[in-house]
Amino acid sequence: MALYEHVFLARQDLSQQQVDALVEQYKGVITANGGSVGRIENWGLKSLTYRVKKNRKAYYTLMDITCPPAALNEMERQMGLSEDVLRFLTVKVEAHEEGASAMMQKREERSERGGFGDRDRGDRGPRSFGDRDRGDRGPRSFGDRDGGDRGPRRPRESSEGGAE
Repeated sequence: MALYEHVFLARQDLSQQQVDALVEQYKGVITANGGSVGRIENWGLKSLTYRVKKNRKAYYTLMDITCPPAALNEMERQMGLSEDVLRFLTVKVEAHEEGASAMMQKREERSERGGFGDRDRGDRGPRSFGDRDRGDRGPRSFGDRDGGDRGPRRPRESSEGGAE
């Protein structure tokens, strides 16, 4: 059987219990068709980059699936029909990851740091890229703004084809 990682986005106006019910429903579809579901991670309610079906946020859920292609096709068919599922993506993998996914690791790092912002960085490392010292850039070259040594300009051509 093939190994898959499947992520789906559920509507923002659902409750966490409704999202869990969706996961159980799709887990049932996979097991009924001869597959199994391993790790399930709820990444929570996250902002979307752009609106998807009039939603600005969505519940993200990751599922590690081991199943035949027919089971996956049936689950994706049902997700496509559901109004609660905004988007989904399935990726075939060679092996399932051990431990937490990258998204969950980010969340753990954030909770250890104490939040999202880096306003009071203290001595926790380098500043953001916008604050770095660029050093001396040396003299400006061709095309600098003060006129510099650009060379002769060609005259503009008017609409009649002659020079102005």
